[in-house]
Amino acid sequence: MDYYNFEALNIPKDHPSRDTQDTFYINDEVVLRTHTSSVQIRVMEKERPPVRVIAPGRCYRHENPDASHAFTFHQCEGLYVDKGVTLANLKGDLTYFARQIFGPDMQVRFRPDFFPFTEPSVEYAFSCPYCKGMGCSVCKGSGWIEIAGAGMVDPTVFGFVGYDPEVYTGYAFGMGLDRLAMIKYGIESISMFLENDLRFLKQG
Repeated sequence: MDYYNFEALNIPKDHPSRDTQDTFYINDEVVLRTHTSSVQIRVMEKERPPVRVIAPGRCYRHENPDASHAFTFHQCEGLYVDKGVTLANLKGDLTYFARQIFGPDMQVRFRPDFFPFTEPSVEYAFSCPYCKGMGCSVCKGSGWIEIAGAGMVDPTVFGFVGYDPEVYTGYAFGMGLDRLAMIKYGIESISMFLENDLRFLKQG
């Protein structure tokens, strides 16, 4: 629903992500979810802190397809709310995750970003394994592949679910599972997951 996907995540009515150029609308109140962040609100409405959630799911966006973007993709939402949660916890946990899955030499980057539902917000990226940071079509010449948007849960979001932001803090991230699989298995285009080529799907 629009409420869980946008409004309760502090995404204003005039935000570009609400436009039909970015979002698939069924009607004025129902959209195909654009991120798994909608799960945050549903969980926090029902549970009191401490809250720890991992929620994978399928998402849909009106994207122009390229090596790392598709109109449908899989995302994994992470949410951790308790007393005393900090940005250092988020960075430590995501760095640990990267090096456990991809090895101790995986280079990760956190840089400031903006998302309406987190403050401060960061972009979490891995050094591009395809070009070794030199620039290619997968990383769009940057040398880095964005893996997740993340940050500290905005106090306004806590207001929608009745959590006291003076007592609780939390972090959240939305991680692209398809991009993780691309990096792990050396797949050069996200479109390969959608083409139903049995030669590709039977590899493993």
